[in-house]
Amino acid sequence: MIYNIYFDEANKIDQPGKENSYYGAYGGSEQTMTNITQTIQRMYEEMSTKSELHFREYNHDQYLKKYFKVLHYIINQNVNINIFIVDNTKAHSIAQELNLTMMELRNLFYIKIPERLFYGVTRHLSGQIEVNIKIDRNDEYDSLRLHSKIKEQMNAHSVYRSKTYKIASVESEESHESIPLQIIDTFMGIVVFLMEQSYMGDSNTTLIKSDLIYRFLSEGSNINRFLKQIKLYSWNGNENLSELSIGDYVSQFMVYKSRYDVSEIAKLQAIMWRNPDLSAKEYRKLMGYPNTLVRMLLGYKDEVEGRGRNYSLID
Repeated sequence: MIYNIYFDEANKIDQPGKENSYYGAYGGSEQTMTNITQTIQRMYEEMSTKSELHFREYNHDQYLKKYFKVLHYIINQNVNINIFIVDNTKAHSIAQELNLTMMELRNLFYIKIPERLFYGVTRHLSGQIEVNIKIDRNDEYDSLRLHSKIKEQMNAHSVYRSKTYKIASVESEESHESIPLQIIDTFMGIVVFLMEQSYMGDSNTTLIKSDLIYRFLSEGSNINRFLKQIKLYSWNGNENLSELSIGDYVSQFMVYKSRYDVSEIAKLQAIMWRNPDLSAKEYRKLMGYPNTLVRMLLGYKDEVEGRGRNYSLID
């Protein structure tokens, strides 16, 4: 069996103003990853889109259906996503105690964090497994010789723990050419958004991202699969990692977003009752929404009219 793992990061240990840095690994069999890539490529063709998936760049709801359909499809596949969270304040404190520069600190973390992540993804595997690790292309990784170090340490782990997997390769890929790298980027972006409670802002981009996440999680059994397939591990200076409950962050978001939506839907319902025959554009203007939120408004309208929030997103 051949198993593929894709690695990405969000924030950096030395990035100003960031309490945490995040590192994610997304794993599945080579056949699963091939099937996923081919299916998503067909989705793109059907929707006539070529743009990449990147949660940070999701700032207009014209892409709502694309992101929703991809996320809904992915979470219902047999994949595993592990995310490692580093307390940056604690890391800086340790660096000062040991008189390490930030580059030296990052060098150490870039070796240890991916190794712990990848072991977390592979430890459930059984039988003879060849593992290929794919990393988003980054000159910094090359200068640190991250690829060869990960391969050496992971194979040492396999022997030491009597595992049956072998790291066959650790290679860089361009994210714009790799749908799996775009997937881990997007899921990590969602997790960071939830953990940092970024949804409590009222900017248009915040509302757009919140609407996507709420629709995705509320569809079918997605919320249960999200809780099951995404694991969070936290490092705060101790040798043993702490597993965090992603459910805590999801429930806080769902409660907050539901309350916000109830208020907005009530406003729209009152407007529609007084003006029953207006166009979506006219309703949008009366609600004070910019054009970038038109699909959020249409979702509210579908809900008011009894069709369900995701009516326009499900084929």
